[in-house]
Amino acid sequence: MIPPDGFVEAEGRGPFTRHNGPIYRRRQSDQIQVGMYILERHCNGLGFLHGGMAASFADGALAWAVWEASNLSSVTMRLSIDYLQPVRQGDWLMAEPKCLQIDGDVVHVEATLTRNERSPVCHAAAVFHLLRRNMN
Repeated sequence: MIPPDGFVEAEGRGPFTRHNGPIYRRRQSDQIQVGMYILERHCNGLGFLHGGMAASFADGALAWAVWEASNLSSVTMRLSIDYLQPVRQGDWLMAEPKCLQIDGDVVHVEATLTRNERSPVCHAAAVFHLLRRNMN
């Protein structure tokens, strides 16, 4: 499946994300976007995107917004997801994460997740802790 124009496959992700991807990214003006096609392995027994996979995708997208705002790695302290509509196999899931506030080592972010670049399906909000040392 070919992602929408401008999206490129994200590199350098950990084994969990590589296994559950591929994940794509693009920048539209000042807005970063993260997307993926929903495959069978991402779905629950009802044929919808598994809530845990939606949360994982949102967490990764929010972390990218933190990286873009701070140029530092981070870890999730709190993640909140509101599920609005189901997502089906074959749908394009996209997040538009935004950094709301950086307060010392704490970063507040949020994102709206959409299906097929139209319908809002989730809202995610998170707090991340910046890591001020090299994680290699």
